[in-house]
Amino acid sequence: MRAKENEKCFAILDLRAQVLCSFYFDLHSNGPRAGAALRHHVKGTKAKIVLSQKMIIESSAPTRVDLAGGTIDIWPLYLFHPGATTVNFALSLRAHCRIETRDDDRIILESRDLKVRFETTLGRIDELLHEERLELLSKLVHFFKPTAGFHLTAFSEVPAGAGLAGSSALDIACVGALNRLVGNRYDQKKFVIVAANVETAVIKVPAGFQDYYSALYGSVSCVHFRADGIEREALNVNVDEIERRVAICYTGEPRLSGINNWEIFKRHIDGDRELFQMFEGIRDSASRMREALLANDWERVAASMRLAYPNRKKLAPTITTPQMDLLVDKAMAHGAVGAKVCGAGGGGCIAFLCTEGRKTDVERALAAEEGARVLDWKVAREGLVVTEI
Repeated sequence: MRAKENEKCFAILDLRAQVLCSFYFDLHSNGPRAGAALRHHVKGTKAKIVLSQKMIIESSAPTRVDLAGGTIDIWPLYLFHPGATTVNFALSLRAHCRIETRDDDRIILESRDLKVRFETTLGRIDELLHEERLELLSKLVHFFKPTAGFHLTAFSEVPAGAGLAGSSALDIACVGALNRLVGNRYDQKKFVIVAANVETAVIKVPAGFQDYYSALYGSVSCVHFRADGIEREALNVNVDEIERRVAICYTGEPRLSGINNWEIFKRHIDGDRELFQMFEGIRDSASRMREALLANDWERVAASMRLAYPNRKKLAPTITTPQMDLLVDKAMAHGAVGAKVCGAGGGGCIAFLCTEGRKTDVERALAAEEGARVLDWKVAREGLVVTEI
């Protein structure tokens, strides 16, 4: 029975199931998909399938700080602003997905952060399209349609509503893990479009693209948006200097979408000229940021942040809260020379560029404020990581 080649499973078959041996031998190379096929074909027989070794898949993807260019990464808005880019760097604070296969048809989905867990079965997988509990996970499982039971657990290292693209990082981590579960059905270059389309269905408004690239590739990125597609440029910058100069503070207030992307989207499409000029400014700000980083010119980085800050406030006055304004003033008084509200603002995190040697002073001042929390982080040198145990 070629026992050495089939250590992962064995089958006890009655005479009516002997024809299924080819599926049995396939289990060694094809894993859960072959196992599901075998279970399907032995239905109605006395055959018994036992998997003696489960597959465990662990994946993670980094969150990010968006330095410049946010909001212009939404299709098709970037097409109206030739040269549109975004600049960001990935954080060592990661989103995680763990999948452990089962030897039955149960699907268990669990979020440690939300403390929500529910289960269904393979036969009811189509119902996940309309499942409201853990909606992102549900829609991703519905998209991939695995053919073996499993338990998926998701969690993130960043606070909820931090504005650090935690949901997009989790999206990419789950896409990577589920893709491995179904036998690497898609090439990695497809992960961004899959993740963006599924998350758009969850949030029910157009999603920006930059966050998926930082999660997929890590490090420091400039994402270029052109008529012939989207391209990620790895920026050759001194990441140690970024770590020495940038402080990141969680304000203690979950993000409440200071920038309403749908309202801005509609205004832009409707031809709002003032908004169009703001987007021109966003484009130019990202271009300046890219050039300053590549030149290792931190005075220009600071100047770019200071120029962009009022433009973002004009785009959405609610991008900051009184608590955030207080933290910005406090940081600036203790050695910060620039501030960037992360994500859509309205709460969440703020990244501060500090004068050389003053990061500790800035962090100490911020940590003294009630509710504020200074994050401990490094630049994530790698993006999506998927391992099979």
